[in-house]
Amino acid sequence: MFFAPTVSQLEMFTLVVLLSLACNFLVAPVSSVTDEGSVLLTLKKSIITDPEGSMSNWNSSDDTPCSWNGITCKDQSVVSISIPKRKLYGVLPSELGSLSHLRHLNLRNNYLFGNLPVGLFEAHGLQSLVLYGNSFSGSVPNDIGKLGYLQTMDLSQNFFNGSLPATIVQCKRLRALVLSHNNFTGYLPHGFGGGLSSLEKLDLSFNQFNGSIPSDMGNMSGLQGTVDLSHNHFSGLIPASLGDLPEKVYIDLTFNNLSGPIPQTGALMNRGPTAFIGNSGLCGPPLKNLCAPDTHGTSSPSPLPFLPDNYPPQDSDDGFGKSGKNKRLSTGAVVGIVVGHVVGICLLGLFFSYCYSRVCGFTQDQEEKGFDKGGRLRKECLCFRKDESETLSDHVEQYDLVPLDAQVAFDLDELLKASAFVLGKSGIGIVYKVVLEEGLTLAVRRLGEGGSQRFKEFQTEIEAIGKLRHPNIVTLRAYYWSVDEKLLIYDFVPNGNLASAIHGKAGLATITPLSWSDRLKIMKGIAKGLVYLHEFSPKRYVHGDLKPGNILLGHSMEPHISDFGLGRLANIAGGSPTLQSSRVAAEKSQERQRSLSTEVSTGRLGNGYQAPETMKVVKPSQRWDVYSYGVILLELITGRLPIIQVDNSEMDLVQWIQLCIDEKKPFSDVLDMYLAEDAEKEDEMIAVLKIAIACVHISPEKRPIMRHVLDALDRLSISSD
Repeated sequence: MFFAPTVSQLEMFTLVVLLSLACNFLVAPVSSVTDEGSVLLTLKKSIITDPEGSMSNWNSSDDTPCSWNGITCKDQSVVSISIPKRKLYGVLPSELGSLSHLRHLNLRNNYLFGNLPVGLFEAHGLQSLVLYGNSFSGSVPNDIGKLGYLQTMDLSQNFFNGSLPATIVQCKRLRALVLSHNNFTGYLPHGFGGGLSSLEKLDLSFNQFNGSIPSDMGNMSGLQGTVDLSHNHFSGLIPASLGDLPEKVYIDLTFNNLSGPIPQTGALMNRGPTAFIGNSGLCGPPLKNLCAPDTHGTSSPSPLPFLPDNYPPQDSDDGFGKSGKNKRLSTGAVVGIVVGHVVGICLLGLFFSYCYSRVCGFTQDQEEKGFDKGGRLRKECLCFRKDESETLSDHVEQYDLVPLDAQVAFDLDELLKASAFVLGKSGIGIVYKVVLEEGLTLAVRRLGEGGSQRFKEFQTEIEAIGKLRHPNIVTLRAYYWSVDEKLLIYDFVPNGNLASAIHGKAGLATITPLSWSDRLKIMKGIAKGLVYLHEFSPKRYVHGDLKPGNILLGHSMEPHISDFGLGRLANIAGGSPTLQSSRVAAEKSQERQRSLSTEVSTGRLGNGYQAPETMKVVKPSQRWDVYSYGVILLELITGRLPIIQVDNSEMDLVQWIQLCIDEKKPFSDVLDMYLAEDAEKEDEMIAVLKIAIACVHISPEKRPIMRHVLDALDRLSISSD
């Protein structure tokens, strides 16, 4: 049934319409921003999270966007958008291409994802496109050829795939093309060298480009620095025209599938073998393998590019990851070694017997019962000063324990009455395993015994560390500070450290080998912990001393990074800053001398885990941790110690791997002998080895960030499922 509206209803409807129009008329002038401002607000809407408020002053009520954060204008037109390293999470809208005066777009080191919108390339005046260090994926659109004024394009450290569009050669003004650490595939476009003759910087490393290297690349006469084509699948001969590049240019062709003789022309002459390693088919100077008269650039395949078919026998291994020498020892030498070991063991037995009677002081009855005079479980007895073997309460003043976690349900009195077992000691202090009466197990580290003048500094530092919460980082639960005692209370991690898991424990002849699946789990867990420290912790921390000895293993062999910030806390707790700094300086000086004696030419530190630049740079960098992580990967793959004895000299693990590559040793010589049972996982092992080699690159800038390392390991796991 239809009802006709009454007059009063029509009047009411008319009034509502008029009021609505009036409101629109009054409100409309509020949004007075220019068309370009509206486009930028579209970008703001496309950003899902902006934790640092980078776009907080982007308001539609402004007359112009020229005062907005990250925006630069010229003649009231937007010419630059630059918001790097601000943790922006979102996508790019295609509307950005309508900014006709846009010259520079810099959004590096954020969390942007998705494809590059085709509409972006309608900004024909764009001169620089810098998007490295994000999570973009997909292919680069063919419309890239529309950017005739483009001079810089850096898309490195993303997840781009597909082939490089042929239209890239139309960007004839391009001076810097950086595409490293992506998943690009296919051949380089025809005319790549001739079309991009203005290039000054070219980095295509760590992709999956294949086919031959374009012969016209020799036309790029403006190239400078390093031309990096490494870690791809380029095949065939090295074009002799590469020698036409400026002689100062370093051409990095490592880890491809290149074959045949190395041309001895121009920029290719007088290069060391390191520029060509990882190409099993290459021959001739500067490599040791000469070209056979009938060679046509082919060679039989092998598990790794540097693995020949004929190779020397695998080095012997003593079960603790230490390589023996290749030469056989004479009978007299063997007898001498055995006698020496017997005498040494006897002397050590007498020495420990003396320490036991003088220091430990346990009675026969106590040893049998396993309890001390106070009824508590006897502590592990080692040869150290007597005051170090006493209970914690012997030295602690009765101040309050400071909890850093709401779940801390014990107090100082319970802690001091608990059973304590010495786990280990170092220059930073003793570590105890402490078992409370209700069964809770903790790890307690005693720090220095200095004064209390730096308490506020200690408090600030430790409470910042106490806020870190991640499954792969050991949790600091509480602390205690007094004039004579400083204690750090952590969760106890039961399965020892990674160093013992790889190489065995001192004094034990047997070792339980880690399976490949456990090793891969450990690799990924460490990477997750470092990503958290580097990108999601409040101060984007650097660990600075990462090594297997401070990676603890849980019940299921999950890794927990420990000792984070410990050096800083020990420095503060050590009392007099002057005395402490002098001690630290002396220790660093001794360490430097040891490292110089190990390897002067490379500048690497003697412990094998620290990056080469730590000898020169004072301020720690996240790239230091990446290098250390790379060494740990090598250690997990090879089962070798970080310092290796080769003939009569020592070298670190990174140098040894490079030597194996140079000498074309088979993968079986590189691989830990305990991983032989996981032969079906060899492809994974090779992939991890390549990741490790990338992490220990001598140039910090060429090392991947930990987020991309973790992504690579995750993709590896997915592909193997």
